[in-house]
Amino acid sequence: MNRLLALALLSLPLQPLPALAQATGDLGLVIERATGSLLVVDRSDRAAVGRVEGLGDLSHASMTYSPDERFAFVFGRDGGLSKVDMLSRQVVARSVQAGNSIGGAISDDGRLVAVSNYEPGGVKVFDADTLALVADIPAAGKTIGLVDVPGRRFAWTVWDTGEVFLGDFSAAEPQVTLIGNAGKNPFDAVLTDDAHTYLVGLFGEKGVTAFDLWSATPKPVKFLKDYGKPSEDLPVYKMPHLQGWAFAEGQYALPAVGQHEILWVDRQSLQETGRTPVHGQPVFIIAQPASPYVWVNFATPLNDTVQVVDSRDHSVVATLTPGKAVLHMEFAPRGAEVWISSRDDNRVLIYDTRSREKLGEIEAKAPSGIFFTARAHRPGL
Repeated sequence: MNRLLALALLSLPLQPLPALAQATGDLGLVIERATGSLLVVDRSDRAAVGRVEGLGDLSHASMTYSPDERFAFVFGRDGGLSKVDMLSRQVVARSVQAGNSIGGAISDDGRLVAVSNYEPGGVKVFDADTLALVADIPAAGKTIGLVDVPGRRFAWTVWDTGEVFLGDFSAAEPQVTLIGNAGKNPFDAVLTDDAHTYLVGLFGEKGVTAFDLWSATPKPVKFLKDYGKPSEDLPVYKMPHLQGWAFAEGQYALPAVGQHEILWVDRQSLQETGRTPVHGQPVFIIAQPASPYVWVNFATPLNDTVQVVDSRDHSVVATLTPGKAVLHMEFAPRGAEVWISSRDDNRVLIYDTRSREKLGEIEAKAPSGIFFTARAHRPGL
């Protein structure tokens, strides 16, 4: 019987395969902040392959990707949530869901997109397919540091109150839990690469606060309590972005707010292990994949420079000057290249991470954030 079935199947006429769409694994988007547009780039060809326009105010924008890398969800400063098709290179859905938003995240199953808002505050959660509103969670102030947490959950904190919340959207009705108070004026937060710890940076007082999200009852644990806000305010030219905090060699590499330093903290003990004097006030500190190195860019007026720091001995091993107003860096998934945006030169520069030599450049309109589709497979991004 099995032999007859096999022969029958072999005798069926072959059906033509559908036309293959372009693969998305080596694509990315560059935010063109001055024009409200996105530049579509091909990482393998080191080239721009398209542009998507009509995304509103992208002066402070971020994005995340669907699990299949087909769609990008773009969070604009004007409260706009835009869904972009990477294949057709079009905006397929858009909602101006608030007056001022500061970022967002996608759930681990790819079904929900959450946005954190400055005005009117709070978090809104949307269906990823349709952008229909699923939940509207108010807050007593500006919400920041929104990240996805495994189990169809999100975490966020509130600038005005210091409260930290964990929202569980795995059931029909969302459950939002206050898990503690981080401290005075949390300015950003990040989820560690293993989704274990939610780290909250404080602007209104000294220190950083950690929450163990593997615990059934997360509690705030403060560290670096002797470092940070001094008796007199330091001039802070650009607030660090904590999604850039690097995790390397069992350490956190943290930006010293207002100082020209990187702080190194042991991940287990939360004890400081060293400091690295650097070129300026760090903005992004990003770990180079599959290496001991972190790359750092800096706030204005010293923002034409990128430094490479060895996490083993905390030394600066290279200093590069890619261009004017370096705003962001993004690594190829295995770390072979780093792409660097130079806003005022209207260029994206591409460097080999071993030789640290420039491999190419791409014209872009006032580029800022660079986002490769590989982000679709990393928690906290």
